[in-house]
Amino acid sequence: MFTGIIEELGEVVDFGATDDGARLTVRAPQAVSDAGHGDSISVSGVCLTVVDRGTDWFTADVMGVTIAMSTLGTVTAGDRVNIERAMQVGDRLGGHIVQGHIDGTSTVLNVTDEGSWRVIRFDLSPELAPLVARKGSIAVHGVSLTVSAVGHDWFEVSLIPETLNATTLGTLAVGDSVNVETDILARHVARMAEFTGPQTRHERSES
Repeated sequence: MFTGIIEELGEVVDFGATDDGARLTVRAPQAVSDAGHGDSISVSGVCLTVVDRGTDWFTADVMGVTIAMSTLGTVTAGDRVNIERAMQVGDRLGGHIVQGHIDGTSTVLNVTDEGSWRVIRFDLSPELAPLVARKGSIAVHGVSLTVSAVGHDWFEVSLIPETLNATTLGTLAVGDSVNVETDILARHVARMAEFTGPQTRHERSES
């Protein structure tokens, strides 16, 4: 479990294909300072498990389905990624509850500078649209953000200077893709709504 508050910018050291996925190595000194084998680390919003580590790097396996659903399949050595260690019980929840289980990707449609801050508009798939609400929470590349505006097929976030400087979101341009995780509460409500519709034929026959 994560909070969406990025701790450091990691650097991709290596990304190599395996039989059923890939193996990713990232240089992230702060993240590995207290990391052990089997610990969870969020890499640009994707929860990965540490399988090896050194003094300033860690390696994780990436499943094929994760590569298909995220932007991790396009990373190369030297790329920057957002890094966050799993939260500890008793920590302040500065962002929102983020699982690291992304729903898919969104593409940057527009970037507007508003003085020292920036508004970025992303496209929004029909499947995710019902889960995104104005002033609701969303994780973009692992960063906890508030939705500032939303339409049927797009949403916007407003980024303060700290977010622009401390995460990879400050370098986004039109056409770039990002990992998106919708709010866990919205996902559960949507799932529950699937079971609150009209009675099925079987239910009617038993009543």
